[in-house]
Amino acid sequence: MVVGFGIFMVYPLVASVVVSLYDWPVFGERTFVGLDNYRALLDASTFWTVLRNTMVFVLAYVPANIAISLGLAVWISPRIRGRGLYRALFFLPAVTPLVANAVVWQVIFSPGGFAASTWSSVTGGDAPNFLGSSTWAMAIVVLLSLWQGIGYNLLIFSAGLDALPEDVMEAATLDGAGVVRRFRSIVLPLLSPSLFFALVMTLISSFQVFAQPFVLTGGGPGDATETLVTYLYRTGFERFDMGMASAIAWVVFGLIMLVTALQFLGQRRWVHYGD
Repeated sequence: MVVGFGIFMVYPLVASVVVSLYDWPVFGERTFVGLDNYRALLDASTFWTVLRNTMVFVLAYVPANIAISLGLAVWISPRIRGRGLYRALFFLPAVTPLVANAVVWQVIFSPGGFAASTWSSVTGGDAPNFLGSSTWAMAIVVLLSLWQGIGYNLLIFSAGLDALPEDVMEAATLDGAGVVRRFRSIVLPLLSPSLFFALVMTLISSFQVFAQPFVLTGGGPGDATETLVTYLYRTGFERFDMGMASAIAWVVFGLIMLVTALQFLGQRRWVHYGD
């Protein structure tokens, strides 16, 4: 186990750090450049553009994912007949291949596709070029990610809701607490560990978004949907600059670690663990 951990975890991490300190073309001489890759990355306007795009995606996707999945979990309560079927249906997109889903969505939102035809028939006007507009393209990427990703958090929240003590809920009802007050004052505090876990995992995955913009829009139009990880991929495997790609990878890692650390520091204010 220790040997396997060293080979498959420690060695790649150390090698990535070393590569990031070199001008490391796939072919040709490799030159030690120290922190020049990091300096060049921070000086590049493209980096700040893809960082902004990534943050737009994160800020749109994460709250929507948490809100929708929590709302669906509350709706699929123990009193709903066929709740197992509903759970399976909502989770189904999460277990289908993401690349295949992105290709299907690309066909749907392409000019002359189902979305454009529906828009024209409903409004009577010309449909926008959904994947050719910077605003629409990012919105479609977020929608695809939501459709694909809410199933995981729905199951997490459903399990948390199933574990809520019934006697507490019944006592609150007898005391005259309404639905909204019970949800705000009882359900959310008791569900806060599940919310925290879902928030951490969703944020981590959102910073690593790749397949959706890469397949659906190719990072376009222009660089409107280019994210940190698609930028990393193009740097390493299209421009063959492995040193810069490794530097990007460590910047992404640092951002994720920073955001995760802030979440763990902030959890003390709102996450309530049972004794």
